Amino acid sequence: MANLWSGRFEKGMDKIVEEFNASIFFDKRLYDCDIAGSIAHVTMLCEQGIVSKADKEKIVETLKEIKTEIQNGTITFDVHDEDIHMAVEGILIKRLGETGKRLHTARSRNDQVAVDTRLYAKREIVEIIEVLKYMEHVLLEKAEKYNNQIMVGFTHMQHAQPVTVGFHLMAYFQMFKRDIERFIQCYERTDYNPLGSCALAGTTIPIDRHRTAELLGFKNVTENAMDSVSDRDYVLEILSNASICMMHISRFAEEFVYWNSQEFSYISIDDSFCTGSSIMPQKKNPDMAELLRGKTGRIYGNLMQLLTVMKGTPLAYNKDFQEDKESLFDTVDTLKKSIVIFAKMIEKTEFRMEIIKKHLDKGFLNATDIAEHFVKNGMPFREAHEIVGKMVKYCETTNKDFIDLTDEDLQKIDSRVNNTLLPDLTMEGCVNGRVSYGGTAPKEVLRQIEAGKTWLGGVENEL
Repeated sequence: MANLWSGRFEKGMDKIVEEFNASIFFDKRLYDCDIAGSIAHVTMLCEQGIVSKADKEKIVETLKEIKTEIQNGTITFDVHDEDIHMAVEGILIKRLGETGKRLHTARSRNDQVAVDTRLYAKREIVEIIEVLKYMEHVLLEKAEKYNNQIMVGFTHMQHAQPVTVGFHLMAYFQMFKRDIERFIQCYERTDYNPLGSCALAGTTIPIDRHRTAELLGFKNVTENAMDSVSDRDYVLEILSNASICMMHISRFAEEFVYWNSQEFSYISIDDSFCTGSSIMPQKKNPDMAELLRGKTGRIYGNLMQLLTVMKGTPLAYNKDFQEDKESLFDTVDTLKKSIVIFAKMIEKTEFRMEIIKKHLDKGFLNATDIAEHFVKNGMPFREAHEIVGKMVKYCETTNKDFIDLTDEDLQKIDSRVNNTLLPDLTMEGCVNGRVSYGGTAPKEVLRQIEAGKTWLGGVENEL
């Protein structure tokens, strides 16, 4: 069958141009969104008296048949179909003749692809939020289990202060919480119906765009027809949100990689998330964590690709916009799988507390607690900081720890210090004392966990 737009042309497309131009091989996954948009559109046209009820019923029935046949593989596509919109309409016209030709009244492929992509985006945003909620449930459960288990807290990859494992996990809970919030906000901005904008300027035909929005489940319609067909901000926002989310996953995956090393041995990753070596039989590699880091670069690339496409496009629709879908599809697929795989890996990973405990006596983790104790006894913080710094230097020189220092040692360091001025230097004492809001004290972490559960419960009914 000739292209549905071929009336103005004397020649067909060159074969290589036809192949280069076609998007059917990737946008065919929008078939259900495309058919949903067409059913809503023809229903509205009928209600407005633009298409007869008999024609509307034939079109809707045939569209449903086409959808079923695509689902079960009876209908397949080739390069001549060009895109999913032309493919579905072409089949419809072939089956219904003149009746099928009425469907494209008061719409263009420009607004048709926009509504298809928005419907797809809305659905996928909901699914992304669902898997992120699963991640959050896993983190809450794990944080509760390890709430009072002490580990090394790092800054600059140097031993800094003692924290609890639960506290560390709740830091990632907050990251993924923000990811969920971003996707919820993105959904709100995506939830506008562009159908009826036509090519760029609207139509003279008396359509009802608000009715189409209602039929398709949109909260409202887009305001400006020219913007409606040329807007891809919502796609960019999904890619941006996905990039930030993958950055969070990559940071956590990086910690899994070095925690899993012999130098740390902080965790035991379940065998089902590791691989071995083809030559070294002793190896147990954290390949899933490493691959998740790699997938982050892929999603970053998709974002940069579409930003680059959009930056030089004048109003209104341009063929460049066809390049949005592969980036969107790949990002959505990769992100959802990455979240689920990492959540399951966290779920099946255990912290090796007996080994972690051996690391707690390195790096003077309780130094800040001594300085703060001096402050609570009236000493200016900068003086306290200086004295504790001298204590650290003395210990390094004499190969001692704080608890080994005698009054004689302390007097050598600074005449203002003796053992009676030192606080509880145990790791438990240091951790339990950090009760400031957002701190690492177990009772404060429990508050964070309960707050997380409350927030997550509220999100369950958000969309």
